[in-house]
Amino acid sequence: MTAATGSFRQFVIKVHSRCDLRCDHCYVYTHADRSWRGRPVTMSEDTLRLAAARIAEHAVAHRLPRVHVVLHGGEPLLAGRERLRGFARTLRSALRGTAALDLRMQTNGLLLDDAFCAMLAEESILTSVSLDGDERAHDRHRVRADGSGSHRDVVRAIRRLNAPAHRRAFGGLLCTVDVENDPVAVYRALAALDPPALDFLLPHATWDRPPPRPRGATGSTGSTGATGSTEYADWLIAVHDRWAAEGRPIPIRMFESISRLAEGGTSFTEALGTDGTDLLVLETDGAVEQADWLKTAYPGAPETGLHLATHRLEEAAAHPGIRARRTGTAGLSAACRSCRVVEVCGGGLYGHRYRAANGFDNPSVYCADLLKLIDHVRAAERRPTGTQPAPATATGALRNRHTLPWPRFDALAAGLGTAEDVRELAAAQRSLRTTALAAAARTAERRPDASAAGWKALAALPAEVRRLLLADPHLRSWALSHARLERPAGGRPAEAALSATARTRGRLTLPVPLRRGPEGTGIHLPGLGRLLLPEDGPVPGAGGTVTVEAADGRIALAGRVPGVDPLPGGMRWQPLRHLAAEGLRVALDDLDPGRDRYGEDRRAHPRLTEEQAGQWQDRFAEGWRLIREAYPVYAAGIAEGLTTLVPLTPRPGKDISATSGPAFGAIGLALPRTAEDLAMLLIHEFQHTKLWALYDMYDLFDPADTRLLPVPWRPDPRPPPAALQGAYAHLAVADVWRLRAARTRTGPGRDVTGARQARAAAATWRQGVLEVLDALLDTGSLTPYGLRLVRSLREAAAALEP
Repeated sequence: MTAATGSFRQFVIKVHSRCDLRCDHCYVYTHADRSWRGRPVTMSEDTLRLAAARIAEHAVAHRLPRVHVVLHGGEPLLAGRERLRGFARTLRSALRGTAALDLRMQTNGLLLDDAFCAMLAEESILTSVSLDGDERAHDRHRVRADGSGSHRDVVRAIRRLNAPAHRRAFGGLLCTVDVENDPVAVYRALAALDPPALDFLLPHATWDRPPPRPRGATGSTGSTGATGSTEYADWLIAVHDRWAAEGRPIPIRMFESISRLAEGGTSFTEALGTDGTDLLVLETDGAVEQADWLKTAYPGAPETGLHLATHRLEEAAAHPGIRARRTGTAGLSAACRSCRVVEVCGGGLYGHRYRAANGFDNPSVYCADLLKLIDHVRAAERRPTGTQPAPATATGALRNRHTLPWPRFDALAAGLGTAEDVRELAAAQRSLRTTALAAAARTAERRPDASAAGWKALAALPAEVRRLLLADPHLRSWALSHARLERPAGGRPAEAALSATARTRGRLTLPVPLRRGPEGTGIHLPGLGRLLLPEDGPVPGAGGTVTVEAADGRIALAGRVPGVDPLPGGMRWQPLRHLAAEGLRVALDDLDPGRDRYGEDRRAHPRLTEEQAGQWQDRFAEGWRLIREAYPVYAAGIAEGLTTLVPLTPRPGKDISATSGPAFGAIGLALPRTAEDLAMLLIHEFQHTKLWALYDMYDLFDPADTRLLPVPWRPDPRPPPAALQGAYAHLAVADVWRLRAARTRTGPGRDVTGARQARAAAATWRQGVLEVLDALLDTGSLTPYGLRLVRSLREAAAALEP
């Protein structure tokens, strides 16, 4: 996540500066900096309140929708259960109405009893625990003052935290790499505890104090800055290959960051990538510092000279160390700038570049390791499909190609998402449409039918023409139906090929089956329109040879140009209509023959009249203006992803709307009575659209769980994926009611009664969402990704105060 100039989004609060372990690799107590000796043992409540106020002030000044706070130490649990509960409530209270709070903690876990775990769950403190593998590996370094090991007590605490009653508070495991431990044994020991995520950390080191290397090479750097020794890469590669062979069952931040950065995405760890820092550390005495792992460089390395009592947080952005880390590749050493993997590596963690002779103007002390690891992970991603584990589901291949960096996943998991987040979802959906077309074409080749000529024409289209097909939100539905032999594609392949050709300077002749509808018989060209033939023309089912040619914006059919109505021979051209509002243009598709995917009878649904289309345009423009002005947090994602509205049949006294999982970008709905209702429906349904796309990218549930859960928005109980769909969409509904209450209470035409009713609706929906999310957390059937998503969504719901 790149920080805007002057802004920070992540804050580490040192709530306690001492620890009940004596780990020999700890950068706080065993490296160069000893500033902990002169600081208060525990952060006072006054200092915490000041920290919360400064963070809230910063969020307001920089319009941050969300801030991330980590409670840290030393050992934060030593601050005490009720003190930490008070800290969480103080932070949440300070940010209420300003920004959502993502509250986390890192701990050694020794003090985690049931009462502590219950508090963490109640206060939505997502907690990660340090564990270095099996007992032998862990107790090599993480020992008590008397030298006794801590592994058994830590594992006992992890199991307690991962119990159903507390699982929502479990963030994952943190493992510091020791190359003398067996990497596969370490991975298996960690994975056996079923954590929601794993994070492997290189031990903090500098060129003056290099990491242990049993094979010995720590010599001078070459042109890339790399040494010949790569024990750390070899260790991590062994873990990676075991993890990949098992189907990547647990998110591992380091490996997934490499994959994302290699594809031009962003990292979710400061140790990789060239994004600038957006993190500040707030010490127990109120000092404002840089990342505390800088303590490994030299005494006072993290200091900024700022204090909560006298400085605003954005003033830290002027510090030379922070400025240096916000300049991308320009701030790296010459060796790094010339390296072929610089955009992925980013020079490694800033503190690992330090050498007394020239400061941080060096490659990482792990340069050779990072180069070898990155090359290995990238090569593994490029292996032929046959060498990879078979995907567990139909969308497994997509999951191997498309993942999201944690900041994007977390933003969407919380029910929001920027334009960039939705753009990533759309890119994955284009891959799925491509895959569905290929699968359908293979089916057609094995079992040819009347659509064979259309499939052959699709395969022969130039790549730039075929890309036009992928904009059709309904393409995947009909292609998958054909691939699975559920429903023949009929004229769809030919229509798609003709439509794409018509939008380029090409020429194509194909037999196309005619379609009968309520207005007559015709030919549908998706994305363009429909040609209706004379009433006394060919009967449905009879083939017709259609020539489509595009030139100067005209579409020619059988040598005739349907640009004038009526055309010779009685043909009528019905162009696809569009709705336009500021910053958004979408198709109003009342022609698509696959409208039955929304529960409509496509044969009995005539096209909208010009008057009805005008009503849609007016209502849409007003509803979109309302979304942009009153509910802007949802506007950017909708503008990026919404491409098509499909008019559905109205029902008296009831709003009608729907989405279809394979039809990303399309929403079906009947025209609502008011712009307020339209805004609500668009926001509600686009939430479904986003979650459908996440379902395609990640396995969120154990498919063996067939139980049904009661939900307050339907009379019938729902399976877990459907229950989550409802919770995800109705959290946005609660948020819209909350915002509507504030607008009604204070805006023009102040309506106290209306505001009270809106607040009540917001509270009702929020409570219903919380109940469903808690039920999902209690099922035990959430995968690590599902657990992360549901926890994030629950945190957002808990923070949503009417």
